[in-house]
Amino acid sequence: MQPLDDEQSATRTWFEHLRDLICAEFVAIEREAGSDTDFDYIAWDRTDPSGEPGGGGVRGVMTGKVFEKVGVNVSTVGGTFEGEFAKSIHGAAEDPQFFATGISLVAHMANPHVPAVHMNCRFLVTTKRWFGGGADLNPPLPQAEDTDDFHATLKAACDRYDEGYYPRFEKWADDYFYIPHRQVHRGVGGIFYDHLEGDFAANLAFTQDVGRAFLDVYPRIVRRRMAEPFTDADIAQRNAWRGRYAEFNLVYDRGTLFGLKTGGNIDAILMSLPPVATWA
Repeated sequence: MQPLDDEQSATRTWFEHLRDLICAEFVAIEREAGSDTDFDYIAWDRTDPSGEPGGGGVRGVMTGKVFEKVGVNVSTVGGTFEGEFAKSIHGAAEDPQFFATGISLVAHMANPHVPAVHMNCRFLVTTKRWFGGGADLNPPLPQAEDTDDFHATLKAACDRYDEGYYPRFEKWADDYFYIPHRQVHRGVGGIFYDHLEGDFAANLAFTQDVGRAFLDVYPRIVRRRMAEPFTDADIAQRNAWRGRYAEFNLVYDRGTLFGLKTGGNIDAILMSLPPVATWA
């Protein structure tokens, strides 16, 4: 992989810093629940199809009383897209060389009243340079208070940059996180954006604020719900909902496909799958 330029290095450093902040907060929640669990960090290296070193990343996974399974991955990879896949990537049809750095998080919760969540932010370089990312809430048992809080916090982050961002990115999330063969949305939405080009400093600042907004709102929701009592029926609902979540990630999710097509770490790519799920 080629040496990183200043923009690539700054973005990678932020994603690693955000990972550290999020993991520390999640561990703190586990301590509040009386658990001494911690994240298990496993580094991995990637070999590009050319045979050259292609970067790598760190997979962080934790299982505990509150977080039945949570993964927080950071990666920085580069090399050459193979074959037809290059044509599906913004700016890569002209030249298949690429660089990508990002953070990806999925949390599946023990208590069915605590929403599962997904968050991802990334910076890609082909013949173009752009940011993408977002966060979406996935409750098996939706609560309007949690949904409203999540959306309001993300909207505030968006509005600091462009009042058109939230309505555009909120609709993008609704359109993207949809399971066509079930004709249902995966959760209660959030924001999703991609191909954010132009002013690097402004776009990095926005992406940083998306990460900070997630770090603000999601732990608050977890603490609000993690001690609520639940029934066997609630667990059954959670596990059935997880089946649909798994279907989306294996059939439709572009991040899963990107990781598989670029020779990423299989355990890191599939960390989004829940530890237990059911299909009636």
